[in-house]
Amino acid sequence: MSTTRVSPWGIRKLTSLRPFLAQAFVPARRNLQYMHRRMRPFAIVAIVGFPLYFYIWHDLFPQVYENLPLRLVGSALFIPMLFAEHWPAPLKKFMPYYWYATVFYSLPFFFTFMLLKNNGSNVWIESALIAAFVMVLLLDWLMLMLNFVIGIGAACLVYLLTTDPVNFNSTYPAHLAIFSFAVAIGVVANYDMDRIRIEQERAMLATAGSIAHELRTPLLAIRAGASGLARYLPSLLETYSIATQGELPVPKIRRVHLQSMDGVISRIEQEALHSNAIIDMLLANARFTGGFSHGEDACSIGESVRSALDRYPFRDGERGRVLTDLATDFTFHGSDMLMTHVLFNLLKNALRGMAPVESALISIRLVTGPRSNQLLFRDTGVGIAQDVVPHIFTRFYTSPAGIDDASIGTGIGLAFCRDVMRAMGGAIDCQSVEGMFTEFTLTFPRAGT
Repeated sequence: MSTTRVSPWGIRKLTSLRPFLAQAFVPARRNLQYMHRRMRPFAIVAIVGFPLYFYIWHDLFPQVYENLPLRLVGSALFIPMLFAEHWPAPLKKFMPYYWYATVFYSLPFFFTFMLLKNNGSNVWIESALIAAFVMVLLLDWLMLMLNFVIGIGAACLVYLLTTDPVNFNSTYPAHLAIFSFAVAIGVVANYDMDRIRIEQERAMLATAGSIAHELRTPLLAIRAGASGLARYLPSLLETYSIATQGELPVPKIRRVHLQSMDGVISRIEQEALHSNAIIDMLLANARFTGGFSHGEDACSIGESVRSALDRYPFRDGERGRVLTDLATDFTFHGSDMLMTHVLFNLLKNALRGMAPVESALISIRLVTGPRSNQLLFRDTGVGIAQDVVPHIFTRFYTSPAGIDDASIGTGIGLAFCRDVMRAMGGAIDCQSVEGMFTEFTLTFPRAGT
């Protein structure tokens, strides 16, 4: 029995193709995020419109061809969209596929098929142009092109299989040229949306830099004041104690206030350091543009984890909740500084998500494999809602009810993590069960793969 083996070259090509495909479909996922608020109104229009226009084109203004079952299928496909928020958690991850399949059927396929069946009548030419316009509004450039090409192809195939005799109107090429122009304009418009997003990022970076500058000055003053207190406060407290023991006439300080001063200096310095670290992290998140400014280095992931844990400004009791297993260390090609900020983002999000759960822990584990190595970052906090998980790596995505990067209101931290991992040829994925755990898997390519 002969077996087919995939060559190492083929494996490398597939491995390098995955990040490209993932990047290509990022606009589709981002576009779906914006569609969530409009999904129900659009579904209502479709559910009512499909059968309503059967009555219009069949009875009021009769056309050559009408098909009620096809229209009812279109209406039925949109009914689940009315209850999208109530889908069972395991099904919500399939929402993007269902949405795009429904749009595919109801716009390019249906309108092209009806145009062909009606021999290119003016009514259906105008209807098909409106469908193309709606596709431009609903879809990102990649999905727009795929729907246009595959939708028209599928409609033509079904038309050929169900029609005898076939009647291809001589004006169809001209109509196709017009539709192609409309889609091309839509693609350009979507690129213009990308340009607006880039301008958003630039404005955000300028704002972040200005805010960071304004915050660092008072933080520096706080640290300087804390340093002065650390130098003189113990002497003042000792002097007060001597004065009270000698029954000198000094203002009375309550014991609870004296106790609160114990360790207050270290807490002030710790909070100032924590704030400065968060500022550094947010600036790194905003400034990263997908490349390494100082080139790629061979770095130890174990050392990166230790460095991040040593440098992260944990509050009291937080460091003890982080467990590590770094025995299977491995090397990655990238930036140790950027990897530290990736871990900072994950730590910040996890610690915030663990706050309501006293027994929650963080575990960081390293795993090596034949084709890739992985860092598993898991916390047993409140978890992430299933409908939020697909969007957490989308830049500027926010969710009022979500956790992790969504709850801070910026939507850049986890997008930064994704961009850093992709720049190294790797990937970051998330699995979560609400109320149980959240686990991020950072996948690094092995040297030579």
